Parts: sequence; structure tokens; C-alpha cells
Amino acid sequence: MACNLTQDIELGCRDSKGGIKRVYIAQLEHKNTLTVSSGTVGTFTLTAGNQFWVYDFRKQTGNAVENGTGSTENGTFFYEQTVTFPIDKMQASLREELSLLAQNRVMVIVLDRNGKYHLFGKDNGLDLNTLEANTGTAMGDRNGYTLTFNGAEEDMAPEVDSSLISTLTAPAS
Repeated sequence: MACNLTQDIELGCRDSKGGIKRVYIAQLEHKNTLTVSSGTVGTFTLTAGNQFWVYDFRKQTGNAVENGTGSTENGTFFYEQTVTFPIDKMQASLREELSLLAQNRVMVIVLDRNGKYHLFGKDNGLDLNTLEANTGTAMGDRNGYTLTFNGAEEDMAPEVDSSLISTLTAPAS
């Protein structure tokens, strides 16, 4: 049987950090080549002229979640992926870009607070399913947008080799 377990999992040190620092977004249709080995993306290119766009946000405000869901009756298992983060300040230029973002299926690379990159929406893409624009109430409240992307994948989000990020954020030739 090909489903044999292969390793122990130890408790380890208390040095893990929660949250995400930044996300990188590209249209799924621009994926050219992608190889994953042992859970890590080793090769990743986009079609000519395309790139991942960098989205920054305030610390401790974004997250990425994967929930594995199985059906005993059907013998299936898949992963629901969700990436949520805010963008400050409601303004026309952002409104137009977010409108374009909502029209596409995207791949999202998440940089977590442990310095690891994870690719969400690798095969099926993520959709921007919730976009909240909020002026806030009190002067100290956020004025801006909250974006929530959702998707489903056959496998968990693979880790992306950090050496690929600079190439993926420059327009592909």
C-alpha cells in the first residue's frame, strides 16, 4: 500500500510565529512551469511579461488557513484554502485594481512570520470571494478594504523556495 507513514513528529522548540507578513498575487492563467518535489516548489515560471504583484499590509492583520476535509463514504480528501488581509485607505486607484483582482482566478504566495513562503491556489486558483470596504467609525479605525480569497486544492499548499521570489516578482521574459 502506498499510504505508509514515514516519520515521527516531535514537539520541537517554541520558536514558531503566527501570522503572515506579505502576499504575492499572480493570475493563475499566467502559470507556465511549476514543479513540486517533497512538498517544495523548486521550479516556477510565469508566461512572458507577467509577474507576481506584492501586497503589503500592517503586521498582525492577515492570515492564511488550510482546512483538510474528507469524505469517508466517497474516499476523498481535499484542502479548502483561505487567505485574508487588509489594505489601508479607500481610494480610486485601489478600487480599480481590486475590481480587476475580483475578475480573476489567482495564485497567492504567502510569506509567513517564520520566513517561509507557501503557494495557495497552485492548481485550481483562488477567487476573491469577499471584499469589504469600510470607512471605520472612530478616528483610530482602519479605513480601507479587507480581501478574502478562497479555493480548494487536492494537496496542501507547497512551500516555495525563497530563491524563486525575486524572479517571480520581476516581469517574466
